[in-house]
Amino acid sequence: MPNRGKNQKTARAKVDRDLAYSLDEAVALVKDAAFAKFDETVDLTVRLGVDPRKADQMVRGAVVLPNGLGKNVRVLVFAKGDKAQEAKDAGADLVGDDDLVAKIQGGWFDFDTAIATPDMMGTVGRIGKLLGPRGLMPNPKVGTVTFEVGRAVNEAKSGKVEYRVEKAGIVHAPVGKVSFDAAQLQGNIVALMEALVKAKPQTSKGNYLKKVSLSSTMGPGINIDVPAMQALVK
Repeated sequence: MPNRGKNQKTARAKVDRDLAYSLDEAVALVKDAAFAKFDETVDLTVRLGVDPRKADQMVRGAVVLPNGLGKNVRVLVFAKGDKAQEAKDAGADLVGDDDLVAKIQGGWFDFDTAIATPDMMGTVGRIGKLLGPRGLMPNPKVGTVTFEVGRAVNEAKSGKVEYRVEKAGIVHAPVGKVSFDAAQLQGNIVALMEALVKAKPQTSKGNYLKKVSLSSTMGPGINIDVPAMQALVK
């Protein structure tokens, strides 16, 4: 990769790290600064005014992005009987119960999202230590433990993004691809920001949105003007 360092330097030179850009400018820049030969993922990073060590300040949830993620999401469903058929009809990539548990215990993780009906959670719990660290454990808080498996599969396939605040009060989430047009990226970013604002804990004091930045897989971080962003969020 002889040109990688040069390309990164050129990309970084396009961004003023001391400036906070409008959303329009940030989206244009993230597309312009991308240089990889593959279609880079665009990620949003938000630093929140919360202390996630406190249970009442944990920010976690999911949102269906209006313009999807630009990738084929591989969905696995733990279900039996009619619910298994419902999942298959909705387009789940793999549906099963004990057989899937055994497969995962054997080291197989070729999927992006796992959904389970509530009656399967006893079975799924046996592999919680394998799924949890990978962010694949079904959870009712983000709608992946449900009897409405058809809807859950459709949402996952159409671009549902889970978010969870990390120790430093930071949320990272994908919002599309560099190949998306500006309006598609902006629509997804605003949808995610609206979900984060709605998820604000009542115990969070002071500024809730502290810092917002945008980047592509290989590109530099681009700071977004927080007051201007807040003005766009419902």
